[in-house]
Amino acid sequence: RNRDMVLLSMMVLQGVVIMGSKASRSRMQASRRGIRGFFKLFGKSEYEPPEVWKYEPQEGTWGKLNRPTAGPISDKELPRGKHPIQLHSMATPNGVKATVMLEELVEEYQIEYDAWPIKIGEGDQFTSGFVSINPNSKIPAMLHYVDEDKEPIRVFESGSILTYLVEQFDTKAKFLPADPRLKTECMSWLFWQMGSAPFVGGGFGHFYHYAPVKLEYPINRYAMETKRQLDVLERHLSGTEDGPTSGGPYMIGDQYTIADIAIAPWYGDLVLGRSYNASDFLEVKSYPNVIKWAKLVNDRPAYKRGRMVNRFWGDERSRVFERHSSDDFIGKTI
Repeated sequence: RNRDMVLLSMMVLQGVVIMGSKASRSRMQASRRGIRGFFKLFGKSEYEPPEVWKYEPQEGTWGKLNRPTAGPISDKELPRGKHPIQLHSMATPNGVKATVMLEELVEEYQIEYDAWPIKIGEGDQFTSGFVSINPNSKIPAMLHYVDEDKEPIRVFESGSILTYLVEQFDTKAKFLPADPRLKTECMSWLFWQMGSAPFVGGGFGHFYHYAPVKLEYPINRYAMETKRQLDVLERHLSGTEDGPTSGGPYMIGDQYTIADIAIAPWYGDLVLGRSYNASDFLEVKSYPNVIKWAKLVNDRPAYKRGRMVNRFWGDERSRVFERHSSDDFIGKTI
């Protein structure tokens, strides 16, 4: 009952804020007036954080998995295939980075790998096996069995996986430039993505698409930041910067790199209309260079295959639940 009351109250609050924002005063003043009016109407006081925060279990698909502590909540070992590389992931933007990188290496160097699905909505990331390779319980995570007589090397965090894979297998410097200046530029953009995307996914995506109640302030805050980031990419990919670090058609000029592999699943999907049903809201058509780049990256066969791996939703022809060899793509739409 308390949860329903809070939800109803928040809906009323949003309505009050919206009505207030139509007044002649500024939107911020209207929002504040609406909030105060809501609290007066329901006999509530504005939220005051307690001296010490206390955990209360949440509900919903994702909320029920949230908790303020780390570590496993169930015992389950991870499966192992026959290849030295064992990836445990899901086809979210971060997961797609790893599988695209691996598919590019399969195509260029004929390596092989096994990819096992981690259903984060069911809590697979909190099993003892997964936590043993990523104590942060986030996908993707990977084991590399370099020597059967030794413990495998664990690699977690998508940016770390990309870097590790090119260092191990990219002997031709196809995906990470050999030139020190361009290599540094590539790594800068890789870390830009790692630091910027949480504002898009955890900020804009959450409040605009996933949150049970739509609130004006966080949506405006993170929409503004998302558009600012898209403009960063638009300006860079326009190719108008001077010098060898100018972008276009790829992030590092003419060379397709791990920077593109990291950025495309987040920002490419956003401008191609795959994320959050927000194309019109964000006016993505106003970023033509980003759209052109996203299409160029998405046209790569390895990128198309990488997007399919560990995907367990959508059309059967566009997903590969588990990946153990290139034959798994036979009959798929690539």
